Amino acid sequence: MIQFIKNLFGSAPKVDYRELMKNGATIIDVRTKGEYQGGHIRGSVNIPLDSISNNLSKLSKDKPIITCCASGMRSSSAKSILKSKGFTEVFNGGGWMSLQNKINIK
Repeated sequence: MIQFIKNLFGSAPKVDYRELMKNGATIIDVRTKGEYQGGHIRGSVNIPLDSISNNLSKLSKDKPIITCCASGMRSSSAKSILKSKGFTEVFNGGGWMSLQNKINIK
């Protein structure tokens, strides 16, 4: 029960996105092409959420993957899809601007 409450209120370990990047993580931006063109994290890959299942061959299961979008909702869905397809190191980075600040890429 205590673990359930900790998980519920977010006292799970925080993800170190900078460390993931040092370990070769790929950032997948799951927004639409138009949204991506309006601004994105340098070096990220744009695979819109509705086409992620058709683009799995572009991704490596041997490296961490960080998903991001505008707010964190679509990136959460993308994380679930990737996990269901056998990708083990997948992290929801949330909104791309917030993630950019966490990894300090300008």
